[in-house]
Amino acid sequence: MVAPFEYFDLDDDLEITQQHLPHWDQPGKTYFVTFRTADSMPADVLRQWHQRRRDWLSRHHINPDREDWEDRLAQLPERFQRQFHETISREYHRHLDDCHGECVLRQPDLAKSVADSLHFFDAERYRLGDFIVMPNHVHLLVGLVPGIKIKAQCRSWKRYTAGEINKKLGRRGRFWQVESFDHIVRSPDQFERLRRYIASNPQKAGLREGEYLLYRFDGAR
Repeated sequence: MVAPFEYFDLDDDLEITQQHLPHWDQPGKTYFVTFRTADSMPADVLRQWHQRRRDWLSRHHINPDREDWEDRLAQLPERFQRQFHETISREYHRHLDDCHGECVLRQPDLAKSVADSLHFFDAERYRLGDFIVMPNHVHLLVGLVPGIKIKAQCRSWKRYTAGEINKKLGRRGRFWQVESFDHIVRSPDQFERLRRYIASNPQKAGLREGEYLLYRFDGAR
């Protein structure tokens, strides 16, 4: 039996790494994760989004090139943190919901390949929460077992599913974008808000039944 979902703890060890997106790693915690297909966001759209994020942080006296910029963001007054997430973070996910790219995960058998991979190590490496497979991206909630790191687990999911999906499509080459978005869930209230966000994704994107795959954690495990 995997332990219940655990949330961010200021007193626990924390490792921060930085690529285009920041990655916070805290043992045994719960994450909201997004990974997207390689063609899901045009390069110019992504470049403009990164610039807007840099500009916002700079205006609030935060150096966007520092590894601890997210920690410094968390020290701002709550109204500024809320503004950041309501503008910059949500904009990133809105771009995904515009369904750029080929959107092959709209095909039920390919979406099922992703879902099967997420379920495979459930209750062994992690406790799987809600997830949704959208036409060009995946959102999920997951509570990790101590010793399992989120970046490594995301690489594992993406490597396996890319192979399976390319095989079914008769293709080779990159399927997923290299970097994933991950966020340590701060509280049970945020966990529930993220569950609602995941469930509402198809409606926001204007999808019909059968064009996405939604899994709802029932709390029984």
